[in-house]
Amino acid sequence: MHFKGSQFEREIILWAVRWYIAYPISYRQLEEMMGERGVAVDHSTLNRWVIKYAPEFEKAFRRHQRPVGRSWRLDETYVKIKGKAAYLYRAVDKDGHTIDFLLTPNRDRDAAETFLRKAIRAQELPEKITIDKSGSNTAAITHYNRTHKTTIIIRHSKYLNNLVEQDHRAVKRITRPMLGFKSFWAARCTIAGIEIMHAIRKGQLATTESGAQTPAEQFYALAA
Repeated sequence: MHFKGSQFEREIILWAVRWYIAYPISYRQLEEMMGERGVAVDHSTLNRWVIKYAPEFEKAFRRHQRPVGRSWRLDETYVKIKGKAAYLYRAVDKDGHTIDFLLTPNRDRDAAETFLRKAIRAQELPEKITIDKSGSNTAAITHYNRTHKTTIIIRHSKYLNNLVEQDHRAVKRITRPMLGFKSFWAARCTIAGIEIMHAIRKGQLATTESGAQTPAEQFYALAA
């Protein structure tokens, strides 16, 4: 990652980005926290740092993500962008490990299939996918199977899908104090950072370091 041209040191930028995507705080609260540590930085600058660097951390994480299981739980939740709902498609495996995520403006078959294709490109083809009774998700998997000659098993179970619904809470807990996003791009970048930090906490980053690293140390190592 490149930090040249900034008047702030690399470590300060990394602190700010991690704090914002790891904890339920607003930019103004983060600005105050930084000020208490002797760093005078405006909340708008903090916003630019997150939007710029969170996608870079996502790219770095993808290169070192541990393999996931082939039994998936798929569901969607929502976030507010300019007061309107956008939909965050997410999937975890049977152990709760994050498979993938995708923010879309709509919730329909096309959106669900776009997410499914993205997740399969990033991971192995799943053997089965558990969903609730969502017609659009069912249609998306059925259409993918027909188009790609695959045999992904569709399992409808609200009880088993509680795993991914519970996992939504970790993301929603961080986004709630943000009071909505001003643009789709800002939401996409910020949520990418939140998802990556959440996955690191779940032990999904393959590290080469001897000895245990904290989630914070693992996150900072991605910037190397």
